[in-house]
Amino acid sequence: QVQLVESGGGLVQPGGSLRLSCAASGFVFSWYTMSWYRQAPGKNRELVASISSSGSSIKYADSVKGRFTISRDDVKKTVTLQMSSLGPEDTAVYYCKGNLQRYEYWGQGTRVTVSS
Repeated sequence: QVQLVESGGGLVQPGGSLRLSCAASGFVFSWYTMSWYRQAPGKNRELVASISSSGSSIKYADSVKGRFTISRDDVKKTVTLQMSSLGPEDTAVYYCKGNLQRYEYWGQGTRVTVSS
């Protein structure tokens, strides 16, 4: 059974930091490109960051470059999103996704709220 379970969301003040984790099971994690997406209220889901199966290719949305860092641990089967300098515009539900060719798996999401 494929599972992606996100954790680490919560309420944080503007300028603060948060670390999101996604634990994977049920598929060959090391083969998959892993990504973080987010969906803010009333907006479409958008790609935040992705990391290739080898870890050699990493991409970020322009809005998070320099503030967010994605990483993966193929032994622990986790992908992490380290977020810093958070602002209200980062408030959203954050989703983890794994994909390999036509196979695509999503987590249930973790909510991040940036507010004073």
